[in-house]
Amino acid sequence: MRNKKGFTLVEIMIVVAIIALLAAIAIPNLLRAKISANDALAKSTLRSLSTASETYATASSGNYPADMASLTGATPPYLSTNYCTKTVSGFSYTCTMGAGSYTYIANPVTVGTSGSATFTITTGGVLSP
Repeated sequence: MRNKKGFTLVEIMIVVAIIALLAAIAIPNLLRAKISANDALAKSTLRSLSTASETYATASSGNYPADMASLTGATPPYLSTNYCTKTVSGFSYTCTMGAGSYTYIANPVTVGTSGSATFTITTGGVLSP
């Protein structure tokens, strides 16, 4: 009589196949969740930039900030972080500011990997995907 210890090759192959199947299901879902989180953060950042600019305009007789230093350098600051020309969580931010208007743009570094679309917010807080 033979004493059986350990697993057979077939048993090990079945376990590996099950693990591969679970990974094939889970990994795409995790990537989609990361893209959704990056998109939500980009929209939130744009709203923060817009709110800071609108608050600045209210306090400055309707004139919008001419540069980011006007928002971050005030006491107290309207905004604590300068996002312009910066990459955060897969999005790079571009800011166009003037006394009469502003436009903030969040571009995904890699569409489909770091974010799903380019988001823009303009004077008055109008956000468009």
